[in-house]
Amino acid sequence: MAEFDLAIVGGGINGTGIARDAAGRGLRVLLVEQNDLASGTSSASTKLIHGGLRYLEQGWLRLVREALLEREVMLRMAPHLIRPMRFVLPSEPGLRPNWMLRVGLFIYDHLGGRQILPPARAVDLANDPLGAPLKRRYDHGFEYSDCFADDSRLVVLSALDASERGAVIRTRTRCIRAERGVVWRLMLDVRGRRDVATARVLVNATGPWLKLFASGVLGDATGVPARLDKGSHIVVRRLFEHDRAYIVQTHDRRVVFALPFERDFTLIGTTDRGFTGDPSGVEPTVDEIAYLCEVANQHFRATLGPADVVWSFAGVRSLYDDGSRKAQDVTRDYVLTLDERDGEAPLLTVYGGKITTYRRLAEHALDRVAHVIATARAWTKDSHLPGGEFPYDGVEALVAKTRKSRPFLSEEHALRLVRAYGTRVERVLGPARRLEDLGPCLGADLTGAEVRYLMEREWAQTEDDVLWRRTKLGLRFSSEERRRLANFMAAMAGGGR
Repeated sequence: MAEFDLAIVGGGINGTGIARDAAGRGLRVLLVEQNDLASGTSSASTKLIHGGLRYLEQGWLRLVREALLEREVMLRMAPHLIRPMRFVLPSEPGLRPNWMLRVGLFIYDHLGGRQILPPARAVDLANDPLGAPLKRRYDHGFEYSDCFADDSRLVVLSALDASERGAVIRTRTRCIRAERGVVWRLMLDVRGRRDVATARVLVNATGPWLKLFASGVLGDATGVPARLDKGSHIVVRRLFEHDRAYIVQTHDRRVVFALPFERDFTLIGTTDRGFTGDPSGVEPTVDEIAYLCEVANQHFRATLGPADVVWSFAGVRSLYDDGSRKAQDVTRDYVLTLDERDGEAPLLTVYGGKITTYRRLAEHALDRVAHVIATARAWTKDSHLPGGEFPYDGVEALVAKTRKSRPFLSEEHALRLVRAYGTRVERVLGPARRLEDLGPCLGADLTGAEVRYLMEREWAQTEDDVLWRRTKLGLRFSSEERRRLANFMAAMAGGGR
């Protein structure tokens, strides 16, 4: 008999989403991730929960509709990690005409059963303050709704919920061989130590490592029709003071976002290029950074150059190869393939997917294997991620409640903690009644108590885990503060307090 019903390789949004759903249905679940949770593509997205306005042009109505339906499900599921955001779309002379934009936004508003988010509207950019950051040629545009998300924390909290429902989550664990028989026999490498696990079904949710995992671990070098697509982003000092985002049209028929980010910054992205090679450690190229700066310069009054970039990152998406010539034309819809052979355990391979639709992808994945491992009914639509048990518009109230019980917290500190931990902020703060009770301040407003929580409850092991995936405080940390954090974590891992 197999030790697990489901073994999932890959600790990104798809893998953790499947693990969470399966564990909630009572299945025995193992998830292994070779690095940290969300250490690949899932922490390198544009950080949007959206239908994909530009996908309407490609005619991907099913994808857009499902994503729009999920947008408000996700907002209710994780109101601490996801928040509504209004997007300004300037009308670009010589590109898509106003009537096309108006029709597209009408469809966007009505395709997905919008209930919470406000509808689109026309904007007089010549007189509205929203036009102030833009070049003077923009006198008309539109404003519509989508949502912004903390992508990497969605992954971590999905894994946390899975774990609390019984799943075994093993980070820094590589699956180095998978032997297929009546059950799967997985050989695991945990920093040089070997281990074995068995499972009735194996899920390849390795994202951009799909082909490498298939050839190197499964011994299948030809059966994975994956196409890799690289998207790069840059972060600069904020280009505008308000809380709206911009979506601008480019002359290569793409769109680029400029989003308010971490209070003092603007996130700009993304590029869209085919990719080959090893996705480990992928970074934006000089050309990609220059391209994003140039797009910003074409639309905003501020002038940007590579020297203005305070952070840049890139992710590689693994899309189902549908034969499209251009990277931007390849479908962003997810595809699930089930390889079944007589007398052998099944293999489920996950292609594509978006953060917005990861919950639905997980449901469909379990539907695909339901004839192999009997599952309970789907349950996640009305669920909450850990800390998300409060109304979608209740962040301010939770911040006020937190500050009332912990008056030593500043407004900004309390807001950051609530945005990260929601109702579980009390678990992070513990019995503290003074700021000093939270332990040393390691940089910005990061305290020893928060780091201890992240190490004990959220699988954080390195300073990068904390600064870039559990928080985005890496934008505010100096080299000396990073060293201090690394030393603190080393002492904690060694049993210090």
